[in-house]
Formats: sequence, C-alpha cells, structure tokens
Amino acid sequence: MEILQVKIDKTDEIGFILGQAHFIKTVEDLHEALVTCVPGIQFGLAFCEASGMCLVRFSGTNNGLVERAKKTAMDISAGHSFVIFLGEGFWPVNVLNAIKAVPEVAVVFCATHNPVEVIVADNGSGRGILGVIEGEKPKGIEGDADITWRKELLRKIGYKQ
Repeated sequence: MEILQVKIDKTDEIGFILGQAHFIKTVEDLHEALVTCVPGIQFGLAFCEASGMCLVRFSGTNNGLVERAKKTAMDISAGHSFVIFLGEGFWPVNVLNAIKAVPEVAVVFCATHNPVEVIVADNGSGRGILGVIEGEKPKGIEGDADITWRKELLRKIGYKQ
C-alpha cells in the first residue's frame, strides 16, 4: 500500500470542502443543496464514483471552479469522495449544514479557505482518504488582546452582533 499527499491547488480566496458520500445522485443533490442554501452561489463540484463506470461526475455554476473540482477529484481519486470549490466571497460555514443534510453524505473531512493536503492510501485498485492536513500548527495560545481582536472581527464581518 502506498500513502500519498495530494496538495489542493487553490488560492486563499477560494473555499474548499472535501467529503465522502455513497450514491451517484450525490452530484445533483449537492448542487441543489448549494443553490438552495445561497442564491447566486458560485461553485464547482465533482464526485468520484467507486463502482460501475467509476467516472468523475460533476456540476456547478462556475466553469473555472468546475474544472478545478474535476482535476482535484482525479488527483485524489478516492472512492465516493466529493470536492467542492466555492467562489470568492462564498464561505463553507454558510453551506456546511446543507451539505451534511444531504442523505448520501457520510462524512465531511474539511471545510476551509486554508491550504489543504489530503492524505490518501492507494492499494493498487482503489484509494481511500485517511485524513487532511489543514493550515499551519498553532503558534501559541491567545491572550486578552487576541480575544478582543477575534470578537471585533466576528462583529465586523457580520457573524455576531
């Protein structure tokens, strides 16, 4: 068995969600969940079939993000995994519960704007996601000034009153 690291090619402005589901209708159901949750959302998604034709199925509202999702799904190539890229100004926090509520979704590995690497096991005939490395290691513990900054930021961007 081989262990691989797949670096996700994205900028900090693009959101990324990685998960695993279990049925071919995942692509259409995820698409519907995203556009229903956030009207006008820009995204690309791709899903790796694990049986039958074993194709990467895809959908989205932004051709560039769809192409990025298709390439990333092929790079990961893990059975029944899905990737979603969100356009600039769209955030995983706004769609995560809708994605998790899709009946086929078994697990969400990460939802972030940070740099991500996916750790994949390859046994020669299939691949599985072992986990993700997201962002950087902590550099310390927040102090009073850091707490104030965090609280002000959440209010500035509209997530708290």
